[in-house]
Amino acid sequence: MGVKKGDILDERKRHPDSCGLVVKVMGGGEGFEKIVCCGHELTADDVVPQPGSPLGRKKGELPLAVILDEKKFHPDACGLRVMVMDGGAGFQKIVCCGHELTITSMQELKFGQLRNPAPTPQAPNTSHQSNA
Repeated sequence: MGVKKGDILDERKRHPDSCGLVVKVMGGGEGFEKIVCCGHELTADDVVPQPGSPLGRKKGELPLAVILDEKKFHPDACGLRVMVMDGGAGFQKIVCCGHELTITSMQELKFGQLRNPAPTPQAPNTSHQSNA
């Protein structure tokens, strides 16, 4: 039971007492099995036309707009790519094509660094100064 590009999964559909993880499928997904968050299993049954209210959703270590990409670690997989839209405090893993994507998938890919890169200090250029 896979998912497809554009599908939105909202943990609150079946688990209103959860952290309220919302993810959007950006690509792939034929081998999608489940997302585990707050001890709940989100499946294709949790697809919604649009996310519910953002009130009370609890953000975790997954920054909003981070993309987890199965192909980066498993090139032989269906290529599930999801973007975190809200919530996520209880995020544990995504299972797709028998592979698991966890918070370490995001850290290893360093997506957070791409969003707000630290400015590189520039040393003053003194090669054109004269001593006169």
